[in-house]
Amino acid sequence: MIAFPAGVKVWIAGGVTDMRCGMNSLALKVQQGLGRDPHGGEVFCFRGRKGDLIKVLWHDGIGMSLYLKRLEAGKFIWPVSQNGSAVPVSAAQLGYLLDGSC
Repeated sequence: MIAFPAGVKVWIAGGVTDMRCGMNSLALKVQQGLGRDPHGGEVFCFRGRKGDLIKVLWHDGIGMSLYLKRLEAGKFIWPVSQNGSAVPVSAAQLGYLLDGSC
């Protein structure tokens, strides 16, 4: 489990994301698509089309990190946004998502 700082804002990108995107492409999606600063210390989560793969983008103040998690069985539960934008969740909810407890 990744230890994010207490009180960090977590955003889940609505819809599906092309999982071929790397760190720079996802940072650009955060900036242009979500209207957020990818270097602001917030955590951004993206899900692939099949639902078994997520990528987490986070800048910790020193550098950008990209985490990837693929489920062997099942799919990640993903919230639906009204306009396809980001959905805010708590760090605890992100922990449940990453643990596969959802």
